Amino acid sequence: MPDLTALAIDLGGSHAACAVVRGGTILACRSLPADGASGLESLLPAVSETLMELLRDAHVDRAECSAVVMGFCGIVSARERRVLATNEKFDDATRLDLKAWFERAFGLPFLLENDARLALLGEHSFGAARGAQDAVMVTLGTGIGGAALLDGRLLQSKHGLAGTIGGHMPVVLEGRLCSCGNRGCAEAESSTAFLPEIYRRQPGSVKGLLGDRKTIGFAELFEAIDSGDEPAIASLDRCVRVWSALTVALIHAYDPEVVVFGGSVLKRAREILPRLQEHVNAHAWTPGRKVPLVAAVLGSDAALLGATPLMEYSL
Repeated sequence: MPDLTALAIDLGGSHAACAVVRGGTILACRSLPADGASGLESLLPAVSETLMELLRDAHVDRAECSAVVMGFCGIVSARERRVLATNEKFDDATRLDLKAWFERAFGLPFLLENDARLALLGEHSFGAARGAQDAVMVTLGTGIGGAALLDGRLLQSKHGLAGTIGGHMPVVLEGRLCSCGNRGCAEAESSTAFLPEIYRRQPGSVKGLLGDRKTIGFAELFEAIDSGDEPAIASLDRCVRVWSALTVALIHAYDPEVVVFGGSVLKRAREILPRLQEHVNAHAWTPGRKVPLVAAVLGSDAALLGATPLMEYSL
């Protein structure tokens, strides 16, 4: 089968990455800021215009493309090709007929998937999970994303939740309130969005290097750790314990051959992954084998590159 060509969109909370993708190659790509958009509907004309410009830049005729593929940062129905829930990101998306909009704009079929699931497809076809039939992906950053692939295909369910909301598995009984409404979710206990609160809970945080910060990212946390800041070291230790417990839960739930980790935290993969692997080796019940934990290799391109394998079994 010749390589398929897609118009791909990776829609995150703060950006919309647009690309022309052929097989495992990105022919042209551009990212649009999305954090200032009033909603997804207001962003769509700019996305459409950008995709048209990228077609010209890549010297690709629209008729050569097989579909428009969007990865969305929320819960979606891939079958119905609509957004089901947004968790405070692009809240108008649940009211939009994206399928009709893109089919009118480009005259091409429209496919929709969760962004982490699309990233796992990319890593499975072209990256760190290549060769595995069963795989799980965890993305660590502003939130915690998750995806599961069984027998070479994304796990699907009627309501779109299966294998999608790994970050909302509860890991702390009576833990802090999560944005999803649950308590003690892995995301609420160890993601960037909750990092200032996690830091403030550590002994000595008031006098710590980040004690006066209203917002803290993992980049700042690692800088403080490198300077010997004890509350920062304790905060990371806390997060690692949560990520470890989450990983064991995901392994028990989906029985993967490999777990792929992505996201901004993995810039320090050499420090993080061995600690997670040690915990998993000791606590995951996988008789006769150990499940390897590996870093994603496609970076921010993973979801875009997931567009062509999605087309292969969706069209």
